[in-house]
Amino acid sequence: MTSPSDVQSGTSERVEAPLTLTFSPARSLGWWDQTVLWFNLGVSLTGPVTALFVLSPFQDGTTMSLFAAFTAIGLGALLGAALLGAASIPAQRTGAPSMVLLRGLFGRRGSVVPTVLNIAQNIGWGTIEIIIIAAAATALTGDQWRPLWVVLAGVGATVMAVLPLGSVRWLRKVVIWLVLAATIYLFVQLLNEPLPGFTEGGWAGFGIATDTVIAVCVSYALLIGDYSRHSRTAKASFYGAWVGYGLAATAYISLGVVAFSTVVDLDGDVIVGLLAVPAGVIALLILTVDEVDEAFANVYSTTMSVHNVAPHLDRRWVSAAVGVIATSLALVIDLRGYQSFLFLIGSMFLPLVAVLISDWFVVSRGRWDLSETSPLRPAMFGSWLVGFVAYQLANPGYVNGWNDLWIWLQGLIGFTPPTWLAASWFALVVGALATLVFGSLERAPRVARTSAG
Repeated sequence: MTSPSDVQSGTSERVEAPLTLTFSPARSLGWWDQTVLWFNLGVSLTGPVTALFVLSPFQDGTTMSLFAAFTAIGLGALLGAALLGAASIPAQRTGAPSMVLLRGLFGRRGSVVPTVLNIAQNIGWGTIEIIIIAAAATALTGDQWRPLWVVLAGVGATVMAVLPLGSVRWLRKVVIWLVLAATIYLFVQLLNEPLPGFTEGGWAGFGIATDTVIAVCVSYALLIGDYSRHSRTAKASFYGAWVGYGLAATAYISLGVVAFSTVVDLDGDVIVGLLAVPAGVIALLILTVDEVDEAFANVYSTTMSVHNVAPHLDRRWVSAAVGVIATSLALVIDLRGYQSFLFLIGSMFLPLVAVLISDWFVVSRGRWDLSETSPLRPAMFGSWLVGFVAYQLANPGYVNGWNDLWIWLQGLIGFTPPTWLAASWFALVVGALATLVFGSLERAPRVARTSAG
C-alpha cells in the first residue's frame, strides 16, 4: 500500500490519480515527465494539417514565403506555449483539476457554465482524434478496416484515461523515442526534395498565421490543470509545457509546411503525401499510434470536468462511459460542420485563458476559494464576455446563422477588422485588460468593507 508520504513526494512509480475529487493528488510528475507528456500531445497529425492554414494562398494566388511561415510558426509557438505553461500553475499550486479550479474564478455555481462547455468540447475533440487515427490507419490498410480502427483507437484512449499517470510514464519510457525517430526520418526524407526559394512569396497573412499557431497551443490551456496538479513543482509544469508543446508544435506544423512545399499540393491530402516518402508507412504508423494520447487527454479531461459537478463518481467508470460515447460518435459523425461548431466552442475558451491568468497572477494573486460554497463572481463573467465578443468581431467563424449575427453587428457599429488583426491574440489582450478593470471594481467594495470594519 502506498503511504501518504509516497503520494506527496512521488517516490512510488505505482502512484495513480485519485478515483474521486481530492485537492491532494499524487505529485509524481517531474520536469521530464511533463515535457514528454506535452511534447507527445503536441506531436499530432493535425499539425501538418494546420500548416495548410498557414500557407493558404491569397486571392491573387500568392502564398507566404517559407521564411515568413517559419517565423510565424516559431513566434506563435513561443507565445502560445508560454500561455499554456502559465495556465498550468494555478492547478499545480492548489491541486485542483482545471474545471474545479474555475470555482475560484466564477464561484461554485458559476463554474458549471464553463464545465458543461468543456465537457462538450472534450468529447467533440476526442471524437475527432479517433476519426483522425482511423483515417490514418485506413490509408495504410483500406476502407473496409475503418470501423475496427475506430474501436481500437477508442479502446486505447479509454485505457490510458483509466490509468493516466501510468500512461504518462509509458510515454516517457517508450513512445517518445519512437516518435523522435519517426519525426527526424520524415524531415530528412522531405528535405531531400527541392524546396522553393526561402524568400519567394511575401509576409501578407503573417498575423493570421501566427494567430493560428497560438490558437493551437492555447487550445489545451483549460485541460492542462488536470495534469499539472500532479507536478512536483510549478517550474516543472510551466517549463514542461512551454518547452515540450512549443517544440512539438513548431516541429509538426513546420513538417506540414515542408510537405506542402515539396510533395503535396495545397489542395492535397497531407497523409497521402507522407506515405509517398520512402518507408513513410512505418513513420506514419508510429505517429498514428502516438495520436492516441490526444484522444486520451480529451477523455481524461472530460472525466475531470465531470468531477466538478459530481465529485464522488469513480473516474474509471466516467472515463469508460466517455470513451464509449466518443467512439460511437466517431463511427457515425459527419466531420464537416462539426469542426466549425467545435471551433466556435474553442473561441469561447481563448479569452477565458486570459481571464484566468490575469486574475490569478494580478487581481486575486492566488487567493481563490475552491470550496463548495465559493461565491459567484459576476465581474469575471463580464471579463470573459468582453473577450469573447472581441474574438467574434475579429473572426465571426463559419457556423451558418451565428456568423451572420456578428457580421451584422460589425456593420452596426462600423467595425471592419483589419487584415493583420489576429482574433485569438485580440481576444486574449482584450480579455486580460477587462479582467484588470473589472477585477479592480470588484475588489474595491471588499477593501472598503475591510477598512470600515
